[in-house]
Amino acid sequence: MPETGQAVSLSLQDIAARLGGDVLGDAATRVGQVATLASAGNGQISFLSNPKYRDQLQTTRASAVIVSRSAAQATALPRIVVDNPYAYYARVASLLNPVIRPSPGIHPAACVASSLPASVSIAAGVVIGNRVAIGENVVIHSGCSIGDDVSIGEGGLLYPNVTIYDGCRIGCRAIIHSGAVIGADGFGFAPDAGVWLKIPQIGRVRIGDDVEIGANTSIDRGAIDDTVIGDGCKLDNQVHIAHNCVIGEHTVIAGCAGVAGSTRIGRGCMIGGAAMILNHLVIADGTVISPGSMVMKSITQAGKYTALFPLETHDRWLHNAAQVRHLSRLADRVAKLEKLIEVLNTKG
Repeated sequence: MPETGQAVSLSLQDIAARLGGDVLGDAATRVGQVATLASAGNGQISFLSNPKYRDQLQTTRASAVIVSRSAAQATALPRIVVDNPYAYYARVASLLNPVIRPSPGIHPAACVASSLPASVSIAAGVVIGNRVAIGENVVIHSGCSIGDDVSIGEGGLLYPNVTIYDGCRIGCRAIIHSGAVIGADGFGFAPDAGVWLKIPQIGRVRIGDDVEIGANTSIDRGAIDDTVIGDGCKLDNQVHIAHNCVIGEHTVIAGCAGVAGSTRIGRGCMIGGAAMILNHLVIADGTVISPGSMVMKSITQAGKYTALFPLETHDRWLHNAAQVRHLSRLADRVAKLEKLIEVLNTKG
């Protein structure tokens, strides 16, 4: 696994020169690590992105902070003023904690049946099949299994025990975490006289550039057409994407969410943890789905959607559920009453 190198000490001036932003206060202030406002100490830089933590600017022991332009005068500490403090913090954290990639080479205990570039790093126990195309500077950690006819773009990083089935396509700079399975058969069976006949899953999985896939996430291959994950998508741990789904560019899906087969999710969507999306639906670009929601119909207009039953004590929940069961009957009664009132008004 790539190891994080020793933290780098940089001045605010150095950081701003690399990442942009306006420095207020002592630009020579040096920082070597990031931290929260509450826990930061000397030599660390913190950030304010949520206004509810603004009071902590007065008590933080950080050497410097990252703030928005609206909060530029809320502290006397040395600070970098930017439009998006949270995104800037992410870039600073990467700058101060560079990842050291392992040395290139193929471990003697790896089983490799394809020709690979000299710049790749292949750990012990990796199995790589026939006709595999791997780009420059790819790192594949121990125990990964790469099937025949797979392609992985340059700069990819596969953590231990990732499995990629035959024929799948992985774009450039992908990060795939341990236990992920790419290209397993989709759940396709046809009923026949009381038994289930397996439908061969002959599609592939195609993953775009700059995609990150969390631990133990499964992305099924298509039944006929490919399952597609667009550029810049981020999938959390234990997400399931079923066969023939298409996930638009820069969509994020949080942990334990499930997307049933042949659903198309648009660009820039945010799917909350444990959300369930049924099959053959279309989700509009820019849609936000709250955690735990069950999506049972297509969403044609962007917005935030929630399908949750509020938490209650068990007795109260049973009472509310009983009332919900009677809503259709109540609606019928209201409709009859409205018709009766309309008739009475006409006679009157």
